[in-house]
Amino acid sequence: MHDKRILVVEDDFMNMKLTRHILEAEGYDVLQATTAREAIEQIKAAPPDLILIDVYLPDMDGMTAVRIIRESTGARDIAILALTACAMKGDREKAIIAGCDNYLSKPINIHQLREMVTELLFQRRKRIMPGANGDSDGQEDTCCR
Repeated sequence: MHDKRILVVEDDFMNMKLTRHILEAEGYDVLQATTAREAIEQIKAAPPDLILIDVYLPDMDGMTAVRIIRESTGARDIAILALTACAMKGDREKAIIAGCDNYLSKPINIHQLREMVTELLFQRRKRIMPGANGDSDGQEDTCCR
């Protein structure tokens, strides 16, 4: 079992259900929000370890939400994975510029989602706990960025 909390920001019921099912099967504690504003309030109240956010939300686009999350919630160390069904050339770069750590297109590939979640949580752990990667000198390994 994991002790990690993941906030899924998704307005589509079936996508939310699938994502929640995948993450809970891996042992994660899954929180849900269906709008960007709801997510921002949840993050301010209790920051999760990882955020999965849909690019297209009903109240504001996900990239605007990510900028707000990064600037106004103190969530600079939280890993963020952007999700979208309308993947276009250049979208990954836009997501990274907005403040996301990575980008995944829908429909979700279960194996790929599991790998990305594991990697993002590991990278976050290294950022907030220097030396967590097993180095005795406490320095981060930056060779693979």
